[in-house]
Amino acid sequence: MDAAVPFQLPADAPEVEVRTSQRRRKTSEAQWVNGRIVVSLPAHLHGKEREETIAWLVQRLMDKRPGICSLGDEELMARARELSARYLDDVRPRSVRWVANQTARWGSCSWYSGEIRISHRLRDVPEWVLDSVLVHELAHLRYPNHSPAFHALADAYPRHHEAGLFLAGYGLGLGLRPT
Repeated sequence: MDAAVPFQLPADAPEVEVRTSQRRRKTSEAQWVNGRIVVSLPAHLHGKEREETIAWLVQRLMDKRPGICSLGDEELMARARELSARYLDDVRPRSVRWVANQTARWGSCSWYSGEIRISHRLRDVPEWVLDSVLVHELAHLRYPNHSPAFHALADAYPRHHEAGLFLAGYGLGLGLRPT
């Protein structure tokens, strides 16, 4: 592994490992390995050319997989509050957190306690899909059912229907049964 070289990565980039090879002459590549990006470069690349190549490869790879979410529970709660203020007349959750034990749902809401749980599987979806699930669960704080009033509130999120279609396909890709 190479010594750290300062280069400009996207603000939301995960950990990046740079590997060089004397045998690699012309090609460079980047790939996901265990949640981080591994960049492979020819050993002769140095300085600005090296930095620009790494930044370009990382950005290109991240653009192909836009939904990697590194939000912690506190940031997830802040995002839910922001969405609530924007779309739901400031409904206030008591807590919003990631959970790994939801196998049949994307999220759940205990309206009586104000607790919202979001499936860890949503860490890999685009931001607008996660936002739609958060708005859906936040709407349950006002309507603990799927009544027309609930749907009118949840549909305030502009891409709610589109996110539902995305999640249907994503669920099939994960091997989940349609509900």
